[in-house]
Amino acid sequence: MQQPQAKPDRSLGELFGDLTKDTATLVRQEVQLATAEMTQKAGAVGKDVGFLAIGGAVAYAGLLAIIAAIIILLATIGLPWWLAALLVGLVVAGIGYFLIQQGLTALRRTNLAPRQTMQTLKEDAEWIKEQKQ
Repeated sequence: MQQPQAKPDRSLGELFGDLTKDTATLVRQEVQLATAEMTQKAGAVGKDVGFLAIGGAVAYAGLLAIIAAIIILLATIGLPWWLAALLVGLVVAGIGYFLIQQGLTALRRTNLAPRQTMQTLKEDAEWIKEQKQ
């Protein structure tokens, strides 16, 4: 940020007034930056969650057909229907648990912190300290 040159004939009140005005402008700009950054990150996460939901619904329909076919296959080779359904259900539940854990791990890795805003806030705090000296 460009520092205004202080004129020797300006009063201390004028200098503090300018500092207050510049600080208020800086805070407004930081809020705008944080809002823009968080909106961008939320949009990206929302799109990814939408793809997960749609893909999950389509895959679910196909999975139900495959599960039914496996149960029928196991029953036709000699297993009782209830045992075939139980075995297939346990395998499907295990796979589902694994996939849920993978999705949660991926979401935890998503960094939603407004890094750019945090960095500029640090720089602004340093600038304000310099102005007060």
